[in-house]
Amino acid sequence: MRLRAGKNRQPWRIREWLDAKGMTLTDVGNAVGVNRQLASETVRGLRNNKRILTHLRDMGCPERFLDLPEQLKTKEVA
Repeated sequence: MRLRAGKNRQPWRIREWLDAKGMTLTDVGNAVGVNRQLASETVRGLRNNKRILTHLRDMGCPERFLDLPEQLKTKEVA
């Protein structure tokens, strides 16, 4: 059985964080050149759009909310 890409993503936390920044999913989608639907599906964990996840991470959204795929996780310097 195939698991959802971001099954542990926390969409309500991400939306609360965006709201605190005065932004919407439409703003995020426009910033990376995709539509709001793809941004919404990515935040809900139905998709794993790397541009959207990278943009959210780079804006400062906590990684614990994003449930990032391994290749997008930041590397800690030893």
